[in-house]
Amino acid sequence: MDTIQYDKLILTTILAAKRAGEAILDVYDSDFEVEQKDDKSPLTLADKKSNKIIENVLEQTATVNNSTVPILSEEGKEISYEERKKWEYFWLVDPLDGTKEFVKRNGEFTVNIALIHKHKPVLGIIYIPVKDVFYFAAVNIGTYKLENSEILTDDLSIEELLGKSQKLPLDNNNKTSFAVIGSRSHTSEEFSEFVERLNEKYENVEFISSGSSLKLCLVAEGKADVYPRFGPTMEWDTAAGQAIVEQAEGTVIDTQTNEPLSYNKSNLLNPFFIVSRQGLTLN
Repeated sequence: MDTIQYDKLILTTILAAKRAGEAILDVYDSDFEVEQKDDKSPLTLADKKSNKIIENVLEQTATVNNSTVPILSEEGKEISYEERKKWEYFWLVDPLDGTKEFVKRNGEFTVNIALIHKHKPVLGIIYIPVKDVFYFAAVNIGTYKLENSEILTDDLSIEELLGKSQKLPLDNNNKTSFAVIGSRSHTSEEFSEFVERLNEKYENVEFISSGSSLKLCLVAEGKADVYPRFGPTMEWDTAAGQAIVEQAEGTVIDTQTNEPLSYNKSNLLNPFFIVSRQGLTLN
C-alpha cells in the first residue's frame, strides 16, 4: 500500500483551505441578509463554493493503492455506510463550519479539513478566513498556528512552513484562572452542571465563549483548559479539531466510553464529548 506523506498533504490542504476561505469571504463581504440555509441563500452559495474548491484539490492529491482517497462532507453525507465502511483512509471536510457565526457576521466561522485513517483523525487543518489564521496538525509533526498566510506559495517547503508557525500548545504559565470554553450559539443544562463541578474544584473558573471549531483550537493552544460539549455535532464538525488537539497532546473523549471520538461510524452524529488540554485531569 502507498505511504501517505502527511507533510506534503499539510501544504496542499492549507492552500486548499486558503482558496476556499477566499471564496467564502467573497460572499461574506457582500451585502446579504439570510435567516436560514436554503438552497439559494448566500450561506449555501458560500458553502458550495468552498466545498467544490476543496474537493477539486483533494481529488488530485493523495492516493492509496493508486486510487483517489474518498471525500466525505456535509455536502456528500448521503454516501451509504456500506460504501464508507470499506474506507481505510478518507477526507472528512466541513467547507463552512459555524453557519450561525456566518449569519451573525462575527467572523467566527472556519474551513475544516481532516484526514481519517482507520477511524482516527491523523491530519487536520482549520482556517479562519476573517482573521487569516490557520491551525494545522499531523501525526509525527505536531500542532502549529500560522498567522501570516502571505508566506503560502506553491513551492513552500514544510520546513519553511513550520519555521514561520507557532508550535502549540503555547507557554501559558502566567494563566491565573481555569478557563472553560463553550459555544456562543448552543448551551445546555449538562453544560451548566459541568461548570458548577469545575467551580467546586478550581478557585478561579473563567468562562470563554467562541463559535465553531475554534473552541478545540483554543484548547490546543492552551488559552482554554476544557471544552465540554453536551449537544449535537457531526463528525465533520470535530475531526480536524480533534487532530489539532491530540497532536498538541490534549484529548477529545467520548463521555460514555471514555475513549477518543471515533470516525466513520454508521451514524455520523457524534456522542457528547469533553476536550481538555495537555496533562489535564478532570477526576
